[in-house]
Amino acid sequence: MSNPNRYSILFALLMLLVASASQATPESHRVTVNGIEMHYETSGEGEPLVLLHSGTQTTRMYDPFVEEFSAHYRLIIPDLRGHGGTTNPDNKWTMRQFAGDVFALLDHLKIGRFKAIGGSAGAMTLLHMATQQPERVEAMIVVGVGTYIPAECRTILSQTNANDIPEASWDLLRKQHRHGDAQIRALYEWVASLAESYNDMTFTPPFLATIKARTLVVHGDRDYCFPASMAWDIYMAIPEAYLWVVPNGDHVPIRGAHTEPFTQTALEFLNGNWEQE
Repeated sequence: MSNPNRYSILFALLMLLVASASQATPESHRVTVNGIEMHYETSGEGEPLVLLHSGTQTTRMYDPFVEEFSAHYRLIIPDLRGHGGTTNPDNKWTMRQFAGDVFALLDHLKIGRFKAIGGSAGAMTLLHMATQQPERVEAMIVVGVGTYIPAECRTILSQTNANDIPEASWDLLRKQHRHGDAQIRALYEWVASLAESYNDMTFTPPFLATIKARTLVVHGDRDYCFPASMAWDIYMAIPEAYLWVVPNGDHVPIRGAHTEPFTQTALEFLNGNWEQE
């Protein structure tokens, strides 16, 4: 793999941080759950909609969507453990742990059933949540998710190194992650460690079949990590599922030219405007 291509893959998710901020200004909060200080933001009123960001991202990932989504829902947007303003003193890094943290936040907020959107690590967190407590997840959109980490993706993840981050990207990361360079390095070490992780993502078809949430699987046809065949497998396994393969879409195809189509499609789906034949 040539260096330009490797760097473009390693920093593709980082570019989500340069998305334009929405005109709506979410309220910022902090709460202690599961031994961490969790930062989260809220906006809007109505049914709860939880937005879970990708790995190495923060609440800022959803800035382009806050204004339209908050016109329909009460948004709860946390920084996952070790990301943004949320601490990780025990250095626990699994999507299963992320799921437990988000449930603890929702319990604190006295939220029972909810709808949700997650991208990449956020989507994998949602699969854990929807299998751990199926009755609580009413509907969810999972973007850039797989049933396991394939060998090709493990090779790419193993090459992740904070020392390769350009200085301009360091400046951007420092604005988003509030606990210094050590936090950023820990984030990238976690991403690299996923190359050797075999027990956090193991979603078999019978396991996925326990999910009760209406589910929209959104997948880029040029996802560098998970082949589109995995999206098909998830779609086929979850009882009430829909599949949207985004042409020329990357790992989390919701930015740039994809932002407006994703916004409208997500709202139509979450609002229950689709009927399964």
